[in-house]
Amino acid sequence: MLRFYSLAILVLLASCPLIAQTSASMPIGPPAADQPCAQDPAADPAQPPSTQYAPCPPPPAPAPAPAPTNPKRIFGLIPNFTTTDDSATSRSPLSARQKHVLALDQMFDFSAHAGNFLQASIQQVSSGQPHYATDAFGKRLLAAEADQITSCLFIYGTLPTLLHDDPRYFRRVDGPPISRAWYAVTRTVVGRTDRGAATFNTPQLLGQFAQASLSNAYYPRQDRTVQGTLTNWAVQLVYNSAFNVVKEFYPDVAARLHRHLMGP
Repeated sequence: MLRFYSLAILVLLASCPLIAQTSASMPIGPPAADQPCAQDPAADPAQPPSTQYAPCPPPPAPAPAPAPTNPKRIFGLIPNFTTTDDSATSRSPLSARQKHVLALDQMFDFSAHAGNFLQASIQQVSSGQPHYATDAFGKRLLAAEADQITSCLFIYGTLPTLLHDDPRYFRRVDGPPISRAWYAVTRTVVGRTDRGAATFNTPQLLGQFAQASLSNAYYPRQDRTVQGTLTNWAVQLVYNSAFNVVKEFYPDVAARLHRHLMGP
């Protein structure tokens, strides 16, 4: 053991001159990356900057903030809480509580009430369905609110929970525009189970029909017909297909506008 320590001491003593020589040959001062440049205020004013220091590179331009993906409101107003990208991170199934929270968000968000007010206003001006008297704007607004509540409860909460279906709209994101548009339109009929398998979109189809049927309880007598119920149901399904197309492409349009306004 004593020989081992003696040998170690001899090695250290022998390496001291080499360490000293290496330290003497190393430049003293900050590394090259920390050297002042021509525009640095620490540079010697007695010497021209170009002969003493390299010119400073231009400061990097700040990166533009990324555009939001699947914003919660389209055009800052229309509710979009049910949309997500079709990616591995978003395919986890929703619990029954999460589905009903999603339904409540769609029911009572301020933008939904603004949409109901606009719908009632158009019906009032055009004397459209429901055919209340011309002075019954309040009834039209209450009917639109009731339609909103019942449809959201059936489509996003109750039926998806009972049937173990996923009520969200999964954006395809990539692919030819025509293919993506067709995908969006068909999501009214084709849904997805909690396990991720394709299935008949019963919550959407049956939920819209249940809402159209229940509306007979508060619509005027002239609108309480089988034909009126089926017409209302069909109009809602067409609207849902068109809105799916908007949800599919709106983030792309918003991102392009964002890049155009913020610059490259």
